[in-house]
Order: sequence, then C-alpha cells, then structure tokens
Amino acid sequence: MPANLNGQVAVVAGATRGAGRGIARALGEAGATVYCTGRSVAGSASPYQRPETIDQTASLINDAGGRAIAVRVDHCVEGEVEALFRRVQSEAGRVDLLVNSVAGEDPLLHQFASFWTADLTRGEAAFRQCVLSHMITAKHAAGMMVRAKSGLIVEVTEGDTLWAGTNPLSQTVKLALKGLALNMAAELKPHGVAAVAVTPGFLRSESMLERMRVTEANWQEGGKEDPNFLESESPLFIGRAVACLAADPNVLGKTGQLLTTWELAREFNFTDVDGSRPDWGAHHIDWSVLPRAYVDYLGCGATQQREWLKCLLRRTEAFIEKLPR
Repeated sequence: MPANLNGQVAVVAGATRGAGRGIARALGEAGATVYCTGRSVAGSASPYQRPETIDQTASLINDAGGRAIAVRVDHCVEGEVEALFRRVQSEAGRVDLLVNSVAGEDPLLHQFASFWTADLTRGEAAFRQCVLSHMITAKHAAGMMVRAKSGLIVEVTEGDTLWAGTNPLSQTVKLALKGLALNMAAELKPHGVAAVAVTPGFLRSESMLERMRVTEANWQEGGKEDPNFLESESPLFIGRAVACLAADPNVLGKTGQLLTTWELAREFNFTDVDGSRPDWGAHHIDWSVLPRAYVDYLGCGATQQREWLKCLLRRTEAFIEKLPR
C-alpha cells in the first residue's frame, strides 16, 4: 500500500528536477501538501541552463490531484529561507518534513579529475550552493519542528559509503551531507525530530536520460551502452522511499543513518513507477564500462575506508564506555 501522508506538510528544497522533483511528486501522491522550492521558475532560466522549473513540478502534482505550491527561493540567502518558513507557518501552521535536495546536480560537481588536477576556480561557490544552502534550510525547518516536538529532515546525497563523486568537490559535498544528517540527529532526537541521509541507486534523472540519449519511455535502450543502466531507478523511486519514511511512526529509530532506496524498498515493499523494484545493492556491477584506473581507485579507496571505519568504531566504543551512566 502507498504511504499515507494526508494532513502532513512538506517542504522540498530543490524540487526543480532529478531526485527533488521525484520526491515532491511522491509526497503529493501520498497526500501531503508540498511546497516546491528552488531558483528556476517560469521566465527565469536555470543557472544550469536546464528547462525544468518548480512551477512544472507543482503542476505535475496538482494535475494528479495533489496539492503543491511553488515558491521561488535561493537557499543560499538566509533571508529568503526565513521568509519561506514564515509563509509555511502562516499558511499551513506546521512543517512535518523537510527534504534537502538543493544543487544535487550542480555542474560544478560533474568534472572527472584527481584532486591535484581539478578545477577549483568556483569551489567556494560549490560549497555555498551544495552544503551551506542545506544548513541554512535545515536550521529554519528545525526551529519549527523542535517547537512541535516532531518532524523529519531528509538530506539527499549520493553513494551508500562515505564517499561519492569523481572529483574533490563532489566527494567533499556528498560526505558533508551524510555527516550533516548524523550531526543534526544527535541534537534533534531529544526533541522528537529525526534526521537522515538518503541515497538513490543509479538515478534516471532528466540529465542522465539526456546523457544516455534516451527518454523515460524507452530508457531500457540505454542498457546497450551501459548494462548497469538496466538496474536504474526513476526519481519517483526515491520519492516513495522518502514518503514511506515520513509515514513511519518509528522513523526516530533510523535517525542519523545513511539509508538507501533499495533497502527501504525491501522494508516498506514499494515499487518504482513501472511496478518494478530496482535493487542497486543486489546488482552485480559491470565494471567493464569504467576506466580501469577508476576501478582500481575505487577498490583502493574502499579498502582504506574499511580500515578507517574499524579504527573509528573502536575509538567510538571506547568513548561511549567513558560516558557517565
């Protein structure tokens, strides 16, 4: 059965395209009132030169029988974010869910480069747009949730391990968002508010479909170029994952965790838009489509990460033993 979010109010920051749009649509599908925010609106081109707008996202939800409100917000500008939540408070009286999906596909994160060759000319802008914006938005949502003693904050990230991406900017940003959810969770749990990070598998975003030269109608054709694409998931899949989390009365038990769409689908028994259930975690990756040097890097990095985590776990357990009972 689909999640039931009737009566809940959600803010999806970065609802313009990709995972953000899919999440907004799934929340509307589940009955939530959805505030769709971002910078791209009708008559104002995307900074990424993409055609999608938050107005289109809201229309998709409303046309399907849901309720959505598009609000233009630059989430790097704290005054605009503060005004957004004042409006939500005035109109809806509450916010049950914040999804932080701002700048998930920022072109600044797309270069393929080692850290000693990467172009860092706009690195400061990348961190401001992709990390600081999330902090600003979570800050103002958390204030409302703490007062209500309930709520959920979802950080949309990439990768189910510590790192993701193909350059130092993307790697740092994705790790920061996982850490942000973990750090917020510790402060918010005593107030009954949960914070988690969620990653999709191989996401069929609008830009990915274009890169593979397919559409959502014939996306399987992309498997001829990359067999791994056949295990990809639509943006609605991560949306349904978030909807199930928002409807889960025991979501506080997951607070601070890095969650995946495929594991949540196993737990909550939801499917993708076509009725399938992609499972990136069970997928046997075809490494032949990737450069050998990159595969070697991933293997080396995973081995180092495992040792790093073992050491960190040992220290953490020792620290817990020192805490007063």
